Amino acid sequence: MSIQRHVALWCATHREELRGWRRWLHAHPELSHDERKTTAFLAATLREAGLEPRLLPGTGLTVDLGPEAGPRLAFRADIDALPIQEETGLGYSSRVAGVAHACGHDVHATVALVVARALAEAPLERGVRVIFQPAEEVLEGGAVDLVAAGVLEGVEAIFALHVDPSLEVGTVGVRDGAITSATDVVEVEVTGPGGHTSRPHQSADVVFALGSLITQLPALLSRRVDPRSHTVFAFGSVAAGEAFNAIPKSGRLTGTMRTGEIEVWRGAEELVGELVDEVVAPTGCAVELTYRRGVPPVVNDRHATSLAAAAAGRVVRVVRAPQSSGGEDFSWYLDEVPGSMLRLGSRSPGAPRTDLHSGLLVVDERAIEIGAVALAGLVDDYAAPGR
Repeated sequence: MSIQRHVALWCATHREELRGWRRWLHAHPELSHDERKTTAFLAATLREAGLEPRLLPGTGLTVDLGPEAGPRLAFRADIDALPIQEETGLGYSSRVAGVAHACGHDVHATVALVVARALAEAPLERGVRVIFQPAEEVLEGGAVDLVAAGVLEGVEAIFALHVDPSLEVGTVGVRDGAITSATDVVEVEVTGPGGHTSRPHQSADVVFALGSLITQLPALLSRRVDPRSHTVFAFGSVAAGEAFNAIPKSGRLTGTMRTGEIEVWRGAEELVGELVDEVVAPTGCAVELTYRRGVPPVVNDRHATSLAAAAAGRVVRVVRAPQSSGGEDFSWYLDEVPGSMLRLGSRSPGAPRTDLHSGLLVVDERAIEIGAVALAGLVDDYAAPGR
């Protein structure tokens, strides 16, 4: 019997149990670097099957299955939640005020847990490592710490799934090349002497400088960067002054720089700094840029993606996923070893479309079994002779 078939049968037999795992995780969300109860729950559930999880420093864990010798196949799931209030009204809604699994990480963790528990009862010809990663939702993400801790030692390839509410359950999206974007944080502080709004010529107009940056910086970037790179710059906050008739002494902008091209990402800080200086210089204000590197784009390996598409295609319909402007720290693993991230359809047919990071996000739990069985097919394919 194939590993994929074995996992499918295991899921059918343990359906209520695996949904119970997911609902416990969903009801007990924890923020990045604070996933202590989540880690303990995952470890205890793995130990019930006789597995020996390795706890990571702080939070998170890994578990190895199958032969110790030879290269391993790895599956990664993130386990942290978001500072968002859940509004779904589900019977197993978050019990933590202001914290929710609004990005589907409870589903990712459950898929990985199912894979590990099912493979614990399977005759494996190659080693598998399941990684439960903390702190994906923050910068720097937990992937950096886990790579430094050696979780990729002996790993030949790594895969991950991410729920996608734009796709109906029963669909998996794949894409070779970049599937997410680099995400950097930009903070701009503009200062001047301040003054009266009746006499802006005797001061340096901080608000005018901020407005110029808001409109001109994204526009200039669109002329300096190849539009095919999926580069998006947008400000998310602006703050300056209090009085209607006073030019403030300082103001601040924050935003994000996103791109799907790793070469654009590497030169982004220098380019943004150059353009910020050019825009502000005519206003007479002083400017200070703080540019925080986030994550590079997730660039899926072509061969790994082909194998993932074949494995998923034996279970459900496979479509080509669009490139997202969102960021994902799975990119740091792919800097080290080849692999691929797949999009897991999670919306019930006919259900309203709800985006990720929304308190209204509802995931069709049938996606858990589909994700686990799709990943299990990779164990078969990587063990196949002559691969």
